Amino acid sequence: MEFEYWWLLAFPLFFALGWIAARIDIQHIVSQSKQLPESYFKGLNFLLNQQPDKAIEAFTEAAQANAETVELHFTLGGLFRRRGEVDRAIHLHQALVDRPDLGREQRLVAQFELGQDFLKAGLLDRAEKVFKALEETHYAEQALGFLMEIYVQEKEWRQAIATAERLVPLSNHPYQIAISHFLCELAAGEAVAGKFDAARQYLDEALIVNRRNVRATILLGEFAATENRHAEALTIWRRVEAQQPAYLPLVAGKMLASFKALEQAVEGLALLKHYLTSYASIDMLNVVYQATLEHEGMEAANQLVRAELRRHPTLQGFEKLLEALLFEVSVEKRQDIQIFKDLIHQHSHRLAYYQCESCGFKARQFFWHCPACTGWETFPPRRIEETSA
Repeated sequence: MEFEYWWLLAFPLFFALGWIAARIDIQHIVSQSKQLPESYFKGLNFLLNQQPDKAIEAFTEAAQANAETVELHFTLGGLFRRRGEVDRAIHLHQALVDRPDLGREQRLVAQFELGQDFLKAGLLDRAEKVFKALEETHYAEQALGFLMEIYVQEKEWRQAIATAERLVPLSNHPYQIAISHFLCELAAGEAVAGKFDAARQYLDEALIVNRRNVRATILLGEFAATENRHAEALTIWRRVEAQQPAYLPLVAGKMLASFKALEQAVEGLALLKHYLTSYASIDMLNVVYQATLEHEGMEAANQLVRAELRRHPTLQGFEKLLEALLFEVSVEKRQDIQIFKDLIHQHSHRLAYYQCESCGFKARQFFWHCPACTGWETFPPRRIEETSA
């Protein structure tokens, strides 16, 4: 194939056309920027320098100077909401929604922002109305997500389930986990009313939706134990090992109580020791240690702690060992050991929390539903000392 020399003439032409196009774009940007007030750029600079208070002042000035800049109003409204000035955000976004000259897309944005304002302000009925109006738009997934959040806050579990089911085909998020917990909430409500048959039906459905839902299994065992069917309760609780064995410490104390009710405390202790060996846990160690102390005596309990500390060293395990040593040493040495124990306790106490993997919220007690970020099953069933290790 021979080289066509006329292409050499075409290259400069292509460069010239590109330069002209770039100049046109630059001139368009410059002409647009000249229409914006100086305070707008001051606001952007304050935002970049993490000075939100000054940014709000600058954007407010810019919005007053140029009422046609709708995007600027959106920016300002978002800043108001994040700063907690929800009333100002509502007033601004409501004014945009009421504007007759607003385009359809901009009106949808204003409605979506207004719904978030209402939700932040705790005006759940008004937020629900706004998000329902957005269900048939391209904001459907986000609107349904906020609606589900509203129904959870209101404890309207059936509506939460229906909303989550609509979200499943729209999202890659595993909403089955949330749905199964909504069913657990319905079951808990029936149980409070003494309707255990209805409660069990909800829990069976929860396990169909998510067979790994340990909460449903624990509740089924609790209902059986409440009706003094302890053998059945133990059979149910043993399923936790097959579902998610990390959750066994949450049910260890309940299992031991049912074994005692059946006068099988020795068998129960043997099973819990097996769990401790297979699935080491600080909470499991506490239950097994107290049971060993009660049924086998101090020496056996101390040997248990020493063996567990060698296998899985933890500060709380070491504290247990020092507690055991207090009963073994002479009176003269007890004071020194008590000092060590108090020092260890100060450090272990800081790590004796459960922590949400989603938002980092810490709590002394275990939660299925994070009080901070509202996530489901975001708390590992282990203390911070174990998860960080």
